[in-house]
Amino acid sequence: MKPVEIYTSPLCGFCHAAKRLLTKKGVTFSEVDIWAEPDRKAEMMQRANGGRTVPQIFIGDTHVGGSDDLHALERDGKLDALLAA
Repeated sequence: MKPVEIYTSPLCGFCHAAKRLLTKKGVTFSEVDIWAEPDRKAEMMQRANGGRTVPQIFIGDTHVGGSDDLHALERDGKLDALLAA
């Protein structure tokens, strides 16, 4: 399974929704809390091609986007393949 990394903040409902989906699927992920580590926001924005909002989700080298994008992959039956590829 590819490594999954998610940039979050503690008050973000979309972040919690994305983490719930990953947890429900049994996916282990690393989390970067940009409130606790504000210096990592610039890193997030660079990796996410300017994306400023959280969550920003990466599966391996692929930038998935946010929670809506992650859930769309799941609905379309494409998330498992991306995780396994």
